[in-house]
Amino acid sequence: MATVPERCVFDCGEIFDNAYRIEKPLGEGSFGAVYKVTDAQNRVYAVKLLKLWAVSTSECQQLRARFTMEFETGRIKSNYLVHSYSYGEVKGNPYMLMEYCPNGDLRKYASHGIDLVRAAYEILSGLNDLHACGKVHRDLKPENVLLRSDYTAVLTDFGISGDRNKRMTERNFNGKPSQVFGTIPYMPPEQVNPPRGQATVLPTTDIFSFGVMFYEMLTGVLPFGELREDTVYQYLANGKNGVWDRQRLRRVDPGGSWLPIIEGCLVPDYKQRLQTAAQVRDMLPHTSGVRSAMAEQPVAAQKSFMNVRNGLALRVMQGEEYGKVYYLDQMLGGKHLITMGRRNTDCSNIIDIQEEQSRYISRRHCTLEKDVHTGTWFIRDGQWQNTGGWGEWKLSLNGTYVNSTEVGENGMAIHPGDIISIGDAKLRVEGY
Repeated sequence: MATVPERCVFDCGEIFDNAYRIEKPLGEGSFGAVYKVTDAQNRVYAVKLLKLWAVSTSECQQLRARFTMEFETGRIKSNYLVHSYSYGEVKGNPYMLMEYCPNGDLRKYASHGIDLVRAAYEILSGLNDLHACGKVHRDLKPENVLLRSDYTAVLTDFGISGDRNKRMTERNFNGKPSQVFGTIPYMPPEQVNPPRGQATVLPTTDIFSFGVMFYEMLTGVLPFGELREDTVYQYLANGKNGVWDRQRLRRVDPGGSWLPIIEGCLVPDYKQRLQTAAQVRDMLPHTSGVRSAMAEQPVAAQKSFMNVRNGLALRVMQGEEYGKVYYLDQMLGGKHLITMGRRNTDCSNIIDIQEEQSRYISRRHCTLEKDVHTGTWFIRDGQWQNTGGWGEWKLSLNGTYVNSTEVGENGMAIHPGDIISIGDAKLRVEGY
């Protein structure tokens, strides 16, 4: 039986969980609180506490699941993400022990001469590592970029990374609608008004947010106009129509290095936008202290799953079955294809994705097929269906994507490191 959460408010100097001393509060909202803490060896950390005692019982399960996923995202091996170290509970309230970044966030230091090219490189490297693990940040803004003691920029606040049904009216981790309002300037058009009722979240969401953020860092203003409560509609309309002040950017960037980057990020149509963080990173201006780090390989390239020895597998990176692995070649048996869709009682798939709270994965969502001559695996959106004695190919409701590219009926080859997005779930292609 689950422990009923009790009220848990820490005072400076208090020891909790027999391990950590509260040094000072760093921030607090309706859903959570963050503290600076030290351990017995005087090592400094940050602790984020989920205040389950302060929310309704109906919200507890979803918040706990989101909090756990945030912790797991912080475990991704990357030099450019705030690290999560351990997970525990105090009085029935989950907490995570995290890396402490002493120099505040990007907004605080952008006006103090920080090297924006270096920061951009580090932010894009963090995004690249997130995307390689099937995550999309979804809330990229200056406040969610922290600076370590050596001023390395690292991404934080993964509470809604890949989270389903994110709405502009939904309260965020802090529980403040004003915080969500503060995120509106960085939302791409497909996040504000999802096509087909619910956009599958793709890496291009973060690319757009990066463009907004760095236009603001470079010029001091937002790209799509002044944002007040009475101008939100016009601001979002400008973003949707690609209307922004290029001349202002040219005045602060006489060499023209940033204009093609920002233009490529702010394309309203996500299909025409710059597609990957690595692609944007390769366009950055050359400056000392940045190019020397360019030899670093993305997370995916360092992993053993890039090597195919026996066949291909799909690992759930985002979804209710996080961590589950489907070994495609073993599942194939005597068949020539594998069907995949939402678990249900109306039809049978070889791979059933369990997403009980979502209907954005179709029951017959996509099909995987191996070319017996080349050994290459292909994925196609939709499945063949027999209806009333007639057969036809029917596409899914919300589409199938490989990385940021939508897959049609004709299909696309998949390779180790690719991320397949179907509805709310993301699966990484791996060799085994």
